[in-house]
Amino acid sequence: MKRLRFSWRYALMIAGAVLVTYLVMDFNSRMADLQRLSSRRDEVALQATQLGQTQVALQTQIAYATSEAAVAEWAYQEGSMIRPGDVAVVPIPAAATTPQAAPVKPVERQQVANWQVWLWLFVDPGASN
Repeated sequence: MKRLRFSWRYALMIAGAVLVTYLVMDFNSRMADLQRLSSRRDEVALQATQLGQTQVALQTQIAYATSEAAVAEWAYQEGSMIRPGDVAVVPIPAAATTPQAAPVKPVERQQVANWQVWLWLFVDPGASN
């Protein structure tokens, strides 16, 4: 029986192969993390841009709401105020008239025999296909 010889050369080759395999797997996981984090960075940048646009729009609305023009517009249209020189017109309802309702004709139901109801349950006479 032959005795197997221990060779440092083969041991170093196996250790090197294991080390290269470990390094490749580590590199692969780092690349996956890079891809995931890059995607997340893009999403956060998009959200930041949208929030900036929202902030600008809200600041514009605040600036208009606190301006004299907005106050005058609200007072004239919704606050029931008048401008100097305007004549206020208040509509007055007509003298105690009650609108008459149009008469509604009662709907007459057609009497259907019981056998016709049962027939309609099983066969649809209106279907033409």
